[in-house]
Amino acid sequence: MNRPRSSKRLLGRRELVDFPAFALGGIEAKVDTGAYTSAIHCTDIHIETDAAQRPVLLVRLLDPEHADADGRPLAFANFVLRDIRSSNGEVQERYVIRAVVQLYGEDFETEFSLSDRSDMKYPVLLGRSLLRQGRFVVDVAKRNLSYKFLAHAAARRART
Repeated sequence: MNRPRSSKRLLGRRELVDFPAFALGGIEAKVDTGAYTSAIHCTDIHIETDAAQRPVLLVRLLDPEHADADGRPLAFANFVLRDIRSSNGEVQERYVIRAVVQLYGEDFETEFSLSDRSDMKYPVLLGRSLLRQGRFVVDVAKRNLSYKFLAHAAARRART
């Protein structure tokens, strides 16, 4: 997709996102300009060691109780443990991974903290570090602009 360097893409307060490495698409995400780090809902978060005695982070991504979830176990060799300030101001230690999220059909690699978000309405939160990198601006009156753009583009291609 070609666009002028100075243009910013518009996101709504909620967006449908894809995680190609996890084979997950159409996951509903809350766009949160107040959060620095993006977050993704995981359960059963724990460390084990592999055959070479290296630590491996194991999680169940988007546990099956969420409507858009599959609960598949995933393993990450690259991760860090970091202090993350939650929405209520409490600092929690959370594991953080790098993952690719797709918006407007483009890949954006960013950090995601892993936490149990089962008490939250949306399993994914998109924070400022991603929004800055993709040069996005948020219109809180809109929703799912990325997916709508892709659907309109596909319809235009089908007509030609």
